[in-house]
Parts: sequence; structure tokens; C-alpha cells
Amino acid sequence: MHAIVRTYSGKGAKELFDVLEKRKTDVESLIRSVKGFVSYSLIRTADGGISVTVCSNKAGTDESLQKARDWIKENASNTGVGAPAVSEGSIVLQLK
Repeated sequence: MHAIVRTYSGKGAKELFDVLEKRKTDVESLIRSVKGFVSYSLIRTADGGISVTVCSNKAGTDESLQKARDWIKENASNTGVGAPAVSEGSIVLQLK
């Protein structure tokens, strides 16, 4: 399995997470459509938020990254949020 973490902070990040929270149903449909989807979390932080996507392979997390970029461009570009800091890698241990 593979995970990708996107960290949004700075200008427009809080506003982005307001939009994401209001549009949870749309976000869920979008992310569930990713091939190899395993899990997804949105976490609000003091200065914005973090998204964590787990897929069965890197191709899935790459797809999720592109879909997230496209969705933000189409639905939340007015927030002025910049590109997120992205970290990704193979999962060593996952507990449920």
C-alpha cells in the first residue's frame, strides 16, 4: 500500500478547509472513485489542514493527487490557497 499526505497552510488554507467541509459529499465521491482506494482523512489544523490518502499502490495516490488539484482549481480557487506540501511513501504498518 501507498500513502500520500498533502499539507495546506498559509494564505487561503483555512478557507479551503471550510469549502471542503461544506462539500464533504462531493469530496467523498471524488476520492472513492480513485482506483485502488483504501482510506482517506481530512484533518483540520490551526493554520489549514492535512489530507491523507491511502491506496493499494502509487498509481492510486498519483491519481488522487491529480483529482485533488483539479477539484480545488474548479471549486476552491477563490480561496487563494497555494500548492500543498506533499509527502508520500510505502506503508510500513496500518492499524484499523
